[in-house]
Amino acid sequence: MFIEPIYLIMMIPPLLLSLWASFRTKSTFKKYSKVRAMSGLTGAEAAKRLLDQAGINDVQITSTRGYLSDHYNPTNKTLALSEPVYGSNSIAAIGVACHEAGHAIQHATNYGPLGLRSMLVPTANIGSKLGYWVMFAGLMLMGMAGSAVGSTIVLVGAVLFSAVLLFQVVTLPVEFDASNRAKALAVQYGIVADRERVGMDKVLNAAALTYVAAAVSTLMTLLYFLIRSGLLGGRR
Repeated sequence: MFIEPIYLIMMIPPLLLSLWASFRTKSTFKKYSKVRAMSGLTGAEAAKRLLDQAGINDVQITSTRGYLSDHYNPTNKTLALSEPVYGSNSIAAIGVACHEAGHAIQHATNYGPLGLRSMLVPTANIGSKLGYWVMFAGLMLMGMAGSAVGSTIVLVGAVLFSAVLLFQVVTLPVEFDASNRAKALAVQYGIVADRERVGMDKVLNAAALTYVAAAVSTLMTLLYFLIRSGLLGGRR
């Protein structure tokens, strides 16, 4: 199954896009990690300034291990910055930190897509763990027995896997909005100079591409199983 032309045609492009997005994110972050911001602020200080200016004083900024493991947790209002971001005063670090602060601002202002994404987390987790393998099992059953039961199993798996796709689609406006807030507010609050924003934009735009690549990959995987099972297109 995995060497079928249709599989290669559908899955190689999103794989290449994902590899390109990952390469761009890492290389751009590495490049601008060597460029120090004129303000001298670290990632943690930049995030705090954004939150202070927004009147948000109940978010805890912490350091976490890992490379680009930065995230904002709305359940406990914790903004976790990775070690290369927390204490660095580079343009790359400030860009990532301000992006995560953008999520905290979204939370404080009841930004709709962020709330929807949080609601989708449980079903997306179930779909990511079971969806692919249920579809795979259904397709194998169809191949061995030609049973209509296999088609039903593929459909069940597709529904589960669709929860992952929905989560990723909702994630796109959440991430783009957080980046747009970060880019504008970082200049407005004197965290980066206007001419320094070019580097910050490149870091955040490269990171945004990884979310697009993930959604495209999930969509193509789902379409492959639906087409291969005959549930889409009417052929098996």
